[in-house]
Amino acid sequence: MIKAFAPATVSNVAVGFDIMGFPMEAPGDEVLIKEGKEPGVVISKITKGKGLSYDPSKNTAGVAVLKMLEHLGMSNRSIDIEIRKKMPFGTGIGSSAASAVAAVVALNHFLQTKLTKRELLPFAMAGESVASGAWHGDNVIPCMMGGIILIRDNATLDFTKLYVPNGLRYLVILPPAQILTSESRSILSDTVTLKQMITQTGNAATLVAALYNGDFEKISRCLRDVVIEPQRAHLIPKFQEMKARAMELGALGFSISGSGPSMFALCSNTFDCDNIEAAAKELYGKDHHGRDAAQVYQSSINQEGAIVC
Repeated sequence: MIKAFAPATVSNVAVGFDIMGFPMEAPGDEVLIKEGKEPGVVISKITKGKGLSYDPSKNTAGVAVLKMLEHLGMSNRSIDIEIRKKMPFGTGIGSSAASAVAAVVALNHFLQTKLTKRELLPFAMAGESVASGAWHGDNVIPCMMGGIILIRDNATLDFTKLYVPNGLRYLVILPPAQILTSESRSILSDTVTLKQMITQTGNAATLVAALYNGDFEKISRCLRDVVIEPQRAHLIPKFQEMKARAMELGALGFSISGSGPSMFALCSNTFDCDNIEAAAKELYGKDHHGRDAAQVYQSSINQEGAIVC
C-alpha cells in the first residue's frame, strides 16, 4: 500500500486569475493505493467526503487514476483507492485538485513507473476538471510542484515556479460558508475594460518582479484585484470587514482564495499573521458547538507540494 499527501492551495493570488497559485502546509488530502481484488479501478473507502461519488469515472481521484492507467496501457490493472478527505470542499482551497494529485502521486509510486511530477500533471488535471468544469492549473500545479506557480498557458501546462522571498507568509481564513467553483465562475463577466486590463496586468507582472527582489512594499502595492474580487466579494460573509481589518493589521494584501469563500492574506512576519488570525476569529465568532466558526491556517509557503508519506 502506498499513501500520498497533497496540500490545499490558494489560487489566483489576487491578480493571477487562473494563472497563479501556491500550496499551503495544511490541510490536505491523503489517498491510499493498493492492489485490488479484481481487474479495474475501485474506490473502496472515502473518509469525511460526504456526497462524493464512489464511481471512479465521476470522482476526481478516480478519473486521475483511470487516465494515468490508460496512458500506461494498464487499464485492466487491479487498483483499490482509499480517499481520506482532510479538508472541506466548496471552500476555495483546491479540495478536488488535492485528491486528484495525491491519487496519481500514490499510483506512480505503487506502480514504480518513475514518472516525474511534471509528467503526472495532465492526469491530475483531468481529474480536477471533473469537479471544476474547467481546465485551469492554478490549483493542481502548485499542489503537485510546490512554491508560487505562474502559468503561461493552461492548455499546455506551461508554467514557471517563482522565487519566494524569505519571510513571506500566508494566512488563510475559511468562513462558515460554502461556494461551489462552478457557481462562482458562472457569475463572472466575459469582458473587462481596457483600464482594468492595464491595471491587472501591471499588478501581476510587477508582483513577479517584486517576489524576485524581495520587495515587500511593492508586493503590497501589487496585490489589488480590480477584475475578479469586485464580482465575487458579495458572496462571502463579512468579506469587506475582514479585508479592512487585515490591512489595518499589516497584511501585504488580502483577497479571495480561488472561488471562495476562503480568503487569504500575505504577510511579512508571524506577528501580523497572529493578529489577523485573532481578528478573524473575533469577527466570525463561535458556532453552535462553542468552537471558532472560522478556521484559520498560517505558515510559510509550501515549497515541496505533494509527497509520499
